[in-house]
Amino acid sequence: MSAFVKPAPALSQNLPAPAPIQQLHHFAYRAKDAEETRHFYEDILGLPMYHIIQSDVVPSTGEYCPYTHFFFRLQDGSFIAFFDLGNDEAALPSPNTPAWVNHISFRVNSVQDLLDMKARLEAEGVDVLGVTDHHIFKSIYFFDPNGVRMELTAQLADEFQMLQESKTAHARLDEWTARKAQWRKDRAAGKAVDALKPQTNDRPEFTGQPT
Repeated sequence: MSAFVKPAPALSQNLPAPAPIQQLHHFAYRAKDAEETRHFYEDILGLPMYHIIQSDVVPSTGEYCPYTHFFFRLQDGSFIAFFDLGNDEAALPSPNTPAWVNHISFRVNSVQDLLDMKARLEAEGVDVLGVTDHHIFKSIYFFDPNGVRMELTAQLADEFQMLQESKTAHARLDEWTARKAQWRKDRAAGKAVDALKPQTNDRPEFTGQPT
């Protein structure tokens, strides 16, 4: 049986317009050990630890769960943050999601910066993938001490190229959505269907087949 997706409610004309979302404030993960995480982000990646919150109770839920919550500042004023819950346990990986899917990417200024950071990471014994060419940017990939997949990215495309890309994004997603609706119908009808493939292959240089 296919999952029922509740339709989005119609927006009232009396609602205020969306507030301008300026930037990422912070993204939070679970940390196995605060000092191990601090060393990685502050000493290796160069992000200064900027703020720390410690409490026995979670303010948003009232749940009793002692924690140390600590923040590292990026150049634009945003943060990446972590919770050490005091039991030396890292977050478990998602059982149905490949390890490469969930990740966070930070932008650096140049490809040379990528190479410099790769050298720093590898000198600390961190396995690094890349430099990987994504056409509009280049990246390296690695895992932090908590199993969080990280990406450092050097943008190659300028603002004009990105603007041109944005003009076709909705149409391409609409086509994917229509094809996915048909895929759901076929699956619900008991037809043998593989995972849906995109209608366009933006990376034709990679031709690997599923194993």
